[in-house]
Amino acid sequence: QVQVVESGGGLVQAGGSLRLSCAASGSISSINNVAWYRQPPGKQRELVATITGGGTTNYADSVKGRFAISRDNAKNTVFLQMNSLKPEDTGVYYCNAHVQEPRNSLVFSYWGQGTQVTVSS
Repeated sequence: QVQVVESGGGLVQAGGSLRLSCAASGSISSINNVAWYRQPPGKQRELVATITGGGTTNYADSVKGRFAISRDNAKNTVFLQMNSLKPEDTGVYYCNAHVQEPRNSLVFSYWGQGTQVTVSS
């Protein structure tokens, strides 16, 4: 069984920064692609940033130049550094990790419970 837990959300003023963490634990052989999504109030979930197992990153246009996704493979953790935050960045941020399990080498998709980010103007 694998657990994915996000942390690091909170309330911050516009222009501020937050660093989110996504930690995976349990029966893990390796973690492949990981993505951060967010769901603004009253809107659909949207993709924010992705990182491959090899470290290639991709970002939504709305966060390019402000957000940075990175990973620490030794700790099975992925980070999302968010700078120059804007009120429109407010939402629940979710981590989606594709985990290869050691027992069968299959890859499964796991979601965390989300962490709230609120940016005040």
